[in-house]
Amino acid sequence: MTWIRTGPAAAAGVLACAVLLVVQQAWFLGGWGGPEVSTLVTDATYIPLAVVFTVLAVRVAWSKRQEPRTRRAWRVITVAFACQLAAHCSWFIQSHVTHVSGYPTTADYCFLLFSPLMFAGLLMLPGQYRRRRDRQRLALDALIVGAGGFIAIWYLLLGPILVAPGMTLWERSFTAALPIGDLLLVLAMSTALLRRHQPEVPAPVRLLAGSIALTVAADVSYSWIQLHGGFSGGSWPDLLWLAGCFLLVVAADRQYRRPRRPAPRRRDRNAVFILPYAASVAAYLLLAEQSSHLPLDPYGGMILGAAVLTLLVMARQMHTLRDNREMAVTDGLTGLANRTLVSERLDQVAGQPIRPGRHTAIMLVDLDRFKPINDTFGHEAGDAVLVAAADVMRAVLRGGDLAGRLGGDEFTVIVQDLPSPQTAGVVADRLLEQLRTPVIFGEHVLMVGASIGVVVRDDPYASGETLLQQADTALYAAKRAGRGRFEYYSDVLDTKARETELRHAVANDELVVYFQPAVALTTGVLRGAEALVRWNHPTRGLLGPGAFIDLAEETGAVVPLGTWVLRAACREASAWRAAIPGAGALRMSVNLSPKQVAQADLVQTVEDILAETGFPADRLTLEITESVILQPDPPTISRLQALRDLGIELAVDDFGTGFSALSYLRSLPVTVLKIDRSFVTGIADDAEARSVCEAVVHLGGAFKMSVVAEGIETAAQAAALIDMGCTVGQGFYFYRPLPPAEATALVHRQFSMVR
Repeated sequence: MTWIRTGPAAAAGVLACAVLLVVQQAWFLGGWGGPEVSTLVTDATYIPLAVVFTVLAVRVAWSKRQEPRTRRAWRVITVAFACQLAAHCSWFIQSHVTHVSGYPTTADYCFLLFSPLMFAGLLMLPGQYRRRRDRQRLALDALIVGAGGFIAIWYLLLGPILVAPGMTLWERSFTAALPIGDLLLVLAMSTALLRRHQPEVPAPVRLLAGSIALTVAADVSYSWIQLHGGFSGGSWPDLLWLAGCFLLVVAADRQYRRPRRPAPRRRDRNAVFILPYAASVAAYLLLAEQSSHLPLDPYGGMILGAAVLTLLVMARQMHTLRDNREMAVTDGLTGLANRTLVSERLDQVAGQPIRPGRHTAIMLVDLDRFKPINDTFGHEAGDAVLVAAADVMRAVLRGGDLAGRLGGDEFTVIVQDLPSPQTAGVVADRLLEQLRTPVIFGEHVLMVGASIGVVVRDDPYASGETLLQQADTALYAAKRAGRGRFEYYSDVLDTKARETELRHAVANDELVVYFQPAVALTTGVLRGAEALVRWNHPTRGLLGPGAFIDLAEETGAVVPLGTWVLRAACREASAWRAAIPGAGALRMSVNLSPKQVAQADLVQTVEDILAETGFPADRLTLEITESVILQPDPPTISRLQALRDLGIELAVDDFGTGFSALSYLRSLPVTVLKIDRSFVTGIADDAEARSVCEAVVHLGGAFKMSVVAEGIETAAQAAALIDMGCTVGQGFYFYRPLPPAEATALVHRQFSMVR
């Protein structure tokens, strides 16, 4: 069915229908060609319109873009449209080809089938979950509209049909069935509108409702004309039917183009909200018009009193609904908006287009030191602080801005139509300044402050919930920075977004491994290299580990990242060994994070990488931090021993900076100590630093471990380490971390002459 899926073809069909409708209306109003030609043109116009709206409905009913419930509903609507198509074709044939007369005809039967099918399709359209009480209220509202429609249809059609002379029982029953079908359409239309599937009534539903309104008006007119002399094609009710057909065309096209999860918009509370009341008023107006000839005593006063009484009850109900609405969206303590209204306003903001020069800011305000006040002075004092904070927000914000309380001591502020993002900071500063004002509670002066997270909306696709989460992220950053301040949201603050970005970097090879050579201190000959990860960020450039390793540790992304680094380092070292025979003696050192060590499959992962890359286990050194050797659990000891059994050496990185217990150095299978750069820095001219560093070197010797010094930056430091007995070191004095190409070139220079 690809022939009905093309967007340009559908748009052309809608445009052709619009042009055809304009031509027919002009033809009718101009009275061109006489009654017979006008009738022919009018009856012929129905057929292409019906073909287009039926084809477009089929496209919707079988489109995977629609939800399953929507597709099921539109399949029933499509059958109703097909009945319309059959009715219009049949009417044209019997009127202009076969000239068959009589009543009812095939066309009348097809028109009659349209009503119950359309009724069922509209009721099948999906709506949001409703409580039992909401469903009952919806049913009552729809029945009010239906009752008003029944009064009008009874007066105009059903009553006269039941007493009309010269009709057979079948003709009378069939004629009465047409307005009853229209009454079903009125019920379905009011139900679909009042249901409010989304925060607003969807455009396709509004278009279907408009088409039904025009169709019902035309049907009533048609039946009235039939009762009073007979209907002929080309009459003014055709203008209403044709307009209704065009709305069906547009409704089917809009439904197909409607997103599966459309962005929320402002709630539709105008005509839909007053629909039951409008139906009641219309019914009373009709009753008043028909009873105008009755005597005032007793009917006039009674009817007038009943109408006034009903209107007063309606006004009272609307007042009650408004009060209930205010109670439902207002925080009882502070009088600010509650979470419900804040969520609604955030959804409205998220659904609005972003206009240049007009900015919207969402602020999350959290009171500092609120819990101690509650705990020390009681909840009444806490309530006084919350009320004072609410008063501050009312004083600072403009009339159209919204301040709401989410719960506890957390508030939300929504400020719209700001001239620049920086203006949001000005508002936040004013709030912070005013919220520092002491609160007098009895004999106590309560000092309060606040922290604020600010997000200026710049993503047209971010939902209201996302905006609130971003403001919360900025608030957390403000608290970490010392409280009593505000922070703007940015992607850098968003841990989840950065975690996703980091995992994406691992999956898309945005990481690169640099290699810092380790050398024999006495000769400068290469002994090995340490693999150090860098992030070749697509927008921020080359990032060192300080920009993302902490985040990786915090989120757990360090596990796949560490696996990637180990694989890349072993692959590069294997390439050196294959290309340069003398490089076979080089060791490769790779860091393991504590989270990697805690993985149950660590040993299997390392074995798989060694098998995949062909790098020998006895040339690999895995570096662990002191936190791993501090009170290690039995599974950790078991995994480390399994790695040693493979021939892999284990090194304690940055030794001396933590709180490692010497007893664990004896029990753990550690073979290398790496002296942290902080101990190396002052050894050339600081006797105390030299003594500490020398003690670490001797400690390694006592435990029969190799010792590697890090952070060597001068010749004096290297000489001092040699005097202590340290044999291997690394640092900027020898080599900086090198990218893969430069590291490969260095290995070539060192070992290409070795045979």
